[in-house]
Amino acid sequence: MSHWLLLVLAILAEVIGTSCLKLAAGFTRPLPSLVVIVSYLLAFYLLSLTLRTIPVGIAYAVWSGVGIVLIALIGWLVFGQALDLPAIVGMGLIIAGVAVLNLFSTAMPR
Repeated sequence: MSHWLLLVLAILAEVIGTSCLKLAAGFTRPLPSLVVIVSYLLAFYLLSLTLRTIPVGIAYAVWSGVGIVLIALIGWLVFGQALDLPAIVGMGLIIAGVAVLNLFSTAMPR
């Protein structure tokens, strides 16, 4: 399986886990709490597989950058949290940083 596909799946699992973390209400709700635990275990397992071919600094930069943007969007779309102009600009800069890593860095495996 492609290392990039594994990284995307790891990011999605982490985003699901983080989204359910809010729903778990301090681990007082069993089903969302279980989803958090399973999602994080899967996310870290998949991330560990990507580290076979992607340098840890690059993988973590993509993981955290894309995860931050996705969680902020879920917070806005699902939980009704506000995004002001600085938040939107910041997310744009994160996306630009991930794009620069992917398009121009020689440290990235192709």
